[in-house]
Parts: sequence; structure tokens; C-alpha cells
Amino acid sequence: MNSAALLSDAYGRIKEEVHSAVEGLSAAQLGERLDPGANSISWLVWHLTRIQDDHVSEAAQLEQVWTAGDWAGRFALPFADEATGYGHTPAQVGRVTVDSGQLLLGYYDAVHEQSLGFIRGLRDKDLDRIVDESWTPPVTLGVRLVSVLSDDLQHAGQALFVRGALERR
Repeated sequence: MNSAALLSDAYGRIKEEVHSAVEGLSAAQLGERLDPGANSISWLVWHLTRIQDDHVSEAAQLEQVWTAGDWAGRFALPFADEATGYGHTPAQVGRVTVDSGQLLLGYYDAVHEQSLGFIRGLRDKDLDRIVDESWTPPVTLGVRLVSVLSDDLQHAGQALFVRGALERR
């Protein structure tokens, strides 16, 4: 197995977890928070998708799906198009609402497909390319892709935890 196949499999696991967290829930359940400072499933899935879209599209030198597919318009959130949720306050978290899980999953699936299209074309030597020089040491493509993977799986797990807590109420 080469690195592209390994990363493709790993990113596929994010998709499985995201779908498990969202499917079958109402808009109210997706937006519910366990306490006023907690993240909702809507926010968690939107945020993990925005991070993947932002980071992978930049590395791939592609336009973000968020703007290219007018997902920003479809979500109609009160944030600038470049917002990813990083550093959001509890009040901002509460503003991420959706009419249905289909909106969240539609955007996630579109980002997933663009990410996989890029990842599948990678060669092992591509992972050493520097994609962000603002860090010390500079960030390579391989490190960036694993960072996104880690962040996304953590947030998907959090969304599944929230779902479980809501279902037990």
C-alpha cells in the first residue's frame, strides 16, 4: 500500500463517522447543545468540513468547495466566507444552524470528493513538499494531511458523543 492509498482509506473513515453522527437526526437535534458553552453536532461537522476544505484545497491549489459550490450561500451563516469556526465563541457556535442533515452531509461529501481526488493523485515524494512556511519547522503536505485527518476524526468523535448523549435523554 502506498501513502495515497493509506490516506484515502483514512479519509474514508472520517466520512463514515460524519455520516454516523448526522444521519437520521432532526434539525433541532443537530443544533442542540449539551450546555450553553458546548458545541452542537451542526457546528462540529460544519467546522471539521470547513477545516478540511480550507487546508486541503490550499495544499491542492484549488478553490474551496465552500465558495466554488456556493455552499456559503446555501448555509447563509452570519460569517465571512473564509470563516472556518477556528476560535469561535459559544455565541458564534450557536449561530451555526441547519435546516437538515442533508445540508451538512452534502457539503461534507463534496469536500470529501475534492480531497480524495487530490489525495489519490499523490506520489510518496509529494508529501515532503512545504505547504506552510508560517510554522517552525515549516509544514509539509504529509504533516498537513495528517493534521486535518486527526482534527476531523476528533471532531467527528465529539459529534458522535453529543449524539449519544442526546439519544439517552
